[in-house]
Amino acid sequence: MTGEAGRFWVAVQDRCPGLLPERDAPLLHASLLRLLEGGDDRAGRLALLRALGCAYRSFGLRPWHAAAVGDALLPAPGLRWWRAWRLIERTAARLADGPAWWPVEVVDHDRAADTIAILTVRPWRRLAFRAGQAIPVSTPRRAGRWRWLSPANVARPDGTIEFHVRAVGSGSVSHSLVHEVRPGELLHLGAPQDSGLELVDGGDDLLLVAGGTGLAPLRALTEQVAAAPDGRRVTLIVGARAFADLYDAIALDKLQQAHDWLSVVPAFSDDPEATPAEQGTAIALATYHHRPGQHVHVCGPPAMLAAARRWLSLAGVPADHQHLPTIGQR
Repeated sequence: MTGEAGRFWVAVQDRCPGLLPERDAPLLHASLLRLLEGGDDRAGRLALLRALGCAYRSFGLRPWHAAAVGDALLPAPGLRWWRAWRLIERTAARLADGPAWWPVEVVDHDRAADTIAILTVRPWRRLAFRAGQAIPVSTPRRAGRWRWLSPANVARPDGTIEFHVRAVGSGSVSHSLVHEVRPGELLHLGAPQDSGLELVDGGDDLLLVAGGTGLAPLRALTEQVAAAPDGRRVTLIVGARAFADLYDAIALDKLQQAHDWLSVVPAFSDDPEATPAEQGTAIALATYHHRPGQHVHVCGPPAMLAAARRWLSLAGVPADHQHLPTIGQR
């Protein structure tokens, strides 16, 4: 380890021997600098703080370590540093003990569309998560920057996790994950967090409404039902502009063929070749397919979520049956 990260670790080591593992110093250094620089949107900042809060607990940091870490990080730590440290402390206070982050190897990278990639990663040690949760993800290609992603699967025997990523204009992490990252590369995952999409107990029927890569957590929910069938029926509406944009069609077709309780309904907002039953936005078709008693889970881009909040209530869906993500963007 050389450069700024190496000097950072040596400086902390001189003041507090054994405090920080040398292998984790580059990511911690980059993440702390990113927090001080700012520039992230709210979702990215929350993902960054969760990673740093977990690192605080995992490394056994305490309030009295602030000066040593700050002096190693900056030539003249000031008020900005102390404010950042307190943010990390407050985040850490709400977290359970566990690793700072999980190193994972990219074992497969499939460009499912021009701006979408399906990444399969294998953690060096198993990561426990639940369908619907969101996980902070970082790549060394954009050191210190974190983005929320949701697994598209439930836990697998081999421990692998599948992520669906769309490259967005202002998203350097997503752009790197889609266009640059290749099998064999290293990523880091933070601790999973509930996103508001997790299944509630009770066995009520489900209406799942996906837009873009918002399909990922909803596909995981479908897998969760398949792993422990409880009599509930699931309708999965998948929104896209046209058939060519339906990037996960083969996997969805396999799911539907394997389970008679699952209905997959494509919703094409701009495809004149689609059948009349498939034409319209995902939210418009959701209001048509909704039945009393269903729990409705929606995940997609911000405009779609805004429409869902408006139209689901107008369609008579009770507030406690509406489940939209509370963190991240799809």
